[in-house]
Amino acid sequence: MAVVGWLLIIALFVIGMIGTVYPVLPSVVAVYFAFFVYGWFFGFQEFGFWFWALQTAIFLGIFVGDYVISALGVKKFGGSRASVVGSTVGIIVGPFVLPFLGLILGPFLGAAAGELLTGASFGKSMKVGVGSLVGIFSSAVVKIILQIIMIVLFLIWIL
Repeated sequence: MAVVGWLLIIALFVIGMIGTVYPVLPSVVAVYFAFFVYGWFFGFQEFGFWFWALQTAIFLGIFVGDYVISALGVKKFGGSRASVVGSTVGIIVGPFVLPFLGLILGPFLGAAAGELLTGASFGKSMKVGVGSLVGIFSSAVVKIILQIIMIVLFLIWIL
């Protein structure tokens, strides 16, 4: 059973890391769930208040930061609220419409369309679309770093 437990934990870590760049997968939720899988297979005694406080703070920070960093990318390039919403819709819908390419085209087109709907020029809309990509890629880098920190903290805590 120990092997099964570790395989599940590793699989959840891998899914979590892939999910940072492919938003159809649960990213940080998978990493956080891996801690519970460890507890169910091996016991929760290694985890105390500080483990859960740190991991939950990072978990919540990733959720909030993901939206904020993406929105800042759009705003920095002159985008409106409509382009932030369009980018968010694009990142959710894009990967389903075009599996890998939709990850890039979805937020770009969503932000540009949102900006066009507000009456902005085509040039400004394209600039805002680029801003959405800058925000999303920046957010992905931050998520990867924070999830690696979560996994390292987990390993330090149990070893």
